[in-house]
Amino acid sequence: MEQLTMSWNNMSLSDKEQFDFILPEDHRKGEFIIAAKFLTSHFLQMEAVARTFKQLWKTDNGFKIRNQGNNIVLFIFNNLAEVDKILKSQPWSFNKHLIVMQRYMNDAPIGELVFEKVPFWVQVHDIPLSFQSRKVAEKLCETVGDIQKSNGGTDDDGGSFFRVRVVVDITSPLCRGRVITLPNGSKH
Repeated sequence: MEQLTMSWNNMSLSDKEQFDFILPEDHRKGEFIIAAKFLTSHFLQMEAVARTFKQLWKTDNGFKIRNQGNNIVLFIFNNLAEVDKILKSQPWSFNKHLIVMQRYMNDAPIGELVFEKVPFWVQVHDIPLSFQSRKVAEKLCETVGDIQKSNGGTDDDGGSFFRVRVVVDITSPLCRGRVITLPNGSKH
C-alpha cells in the first residue's frame, strides 16, 4: 500500500485529477460494522459462519455478512446497541479458533486494519489474604495487557480468586504468572 502511495505521489496529475474528492459526512450509510479476523487456516464457509453467529448472538434485527477475503469478515448491523453487546461479550471463537474483532468505522481500507488485541477474563489466584483486593489483582494483570475497568465488582466477589478483564496483545507471548514480593521481602 505504501508503494502505491509513493508511486501516486510521483505521478503528474491533470487538472481534473489534482483536486481531492472529500467524502461528505451525510453520504455515510446508517450501518454499524464489526470487522472480524478468523484466526484459522481453514476455508471459511460464510453460510456456516452466519448460521453459527445468528444462533449465538440472537440479535433483534439480524445482520448481514460480507466476506472480505484473508479470513476477514464484516458483520453489518443497523443497531449500535447490538454491536456494543457483541463486542463487550468477547472473546468469540469459531470451530475452536479465536476471532479478533473490532468496530469498523468505514474510514480506512479493510486491508489496513490491524487485528492484534482481544479482551479476555484473567483469573488471579494465590494473592496473600491480607492483600486480596481488586486493586491488587488489577495491578498484577498490568503485565498481561491493558486493564478494562469494570463498573461492578467488589473485593469479595471472587471467592478464592479475582477475575480481571484484560485486553491482550495476541502478537506477544502470554504472561504465565508474576512473582510478588511481600513487605517482609519474601517472594512468592
